[in-house]
Amino acid sequence: MPLHVRGRGLPDGEPVEWWIVDGRLSAEPVTGAETVFGADGDGGWILPGLVDAHCHVGLGQHGPIEMDEAVAQAETERGAGALLLRDAGSPTDTRSFDDRADLPRLIRAGRHLARPKRYQRGFAIELEDQWQLPDVVAAQARWGDGWVKLVGDWIDRDIGDLAPLWPDDVLKAAIEAAHANGARVTAHVFSEDALPGLIKAGIDCIEHGTGLTDDTVDLMVEHGTALVPTLINIENFPDIASAASKYPRYERHMRALHQSCAARIGAAREAGVPIYAGTDAGSAVAHGRIGDEVDALKGIGMTPTEALGAACWDARQWLGRPGLAHGASADLVCYADDPRSGAAVLGAPTLVILRGAVY
Repeated sequence: MPLHVRGRGLPDGEPVEWWIVDGRLSAEPVTGAETVFGADGDGGWILPGLVDAHCHVGLGQHGPIEMDEAVAQAETERGAGALLLRDAGSPTDTRSFDDRADLPRLIRAGRHLARPKRYQRGFAIELEDQWQLPDVVAAQARWGDGWVKLVGDWIDRDIGDLAPLWPDDVLKAAIEAAHANGARVTAHVFSEDALPGLIKAGIDCIEHGTGLTDDTVDLMVEHGTALVPTLINIENFPDIASAASKYPRYERHMRALHQSCAARIGAAREAGVPIYAGTDAGSAVAHGRIGDEVDALKGIGMTPTEALGAACWDARQWLGRPGLAHGASADLVCYADDPRSGAAVLGAPTLVILRGAVY
């Protein structure tokens, strides 16, 4: 049966009304449609499905997980209204999810790419020879959905602190290989030192970005580099530091990055760096917390509407996926109360519609 919803949209707050037929949105009225939201005509809010732009479906605390657990992760995201997930690295092959109409849409970045013993065990493809990176990046670009994920820095136990994994010339060749294969590149980066080489090499996005400085913010603006800061995961830095007392230099560095994070990410926003919402769910962060990440973005100076856009219409445009448009897939979330009011509302939609099915 055709469905019908009405309410107000964002960012403009104007009335919106949609009909849903065969899983698609229609701006034209459809006879016989059942009104499933807004039947009383007294308001409510209708948004495109939320976006978690850094979300690991298929990744657990120790690496790969069973498929039923990965399905449960995706279902949790659906329940929170996150219907488009940029999977920023997973060791579990979830491509079969594309055949399931009941699960959120995934944009996969393939496997994390790292050097031996320079990332969490079981998470990454580890390259013995750094010059393997361009070829492996090209392969991951062909495997994934338009993104490749690098590990830009991690603790170097020989020096006892965070350090870059890749020389600048290797990064340039690898990023060129990704672009030649139609993919964008993003990288995990905590510290200051790895950022200049990545940005100058043409990387498309930085994950976390806690080591940003005035100079690297300017570089990001110059190169059009996006940022997904994963603020709720950065709240784990003090615990990470406490567990690393064997490396006091690293411990102090992680605490300092945590303390300066809000100011650094806020400076990037003020300078015009595009910022999108991602939770880093999958290992240290539970799934279904996109509302908390949106609240955290307000803490770096975003207005409630801007912060929600970073997890909704703006993020969809950045990822090349439609929002609410005639003929688009009916992936939307409905709220009785204003979704900008906080995580308790945003993360618990009144109604979730995915590919035209109501959840």
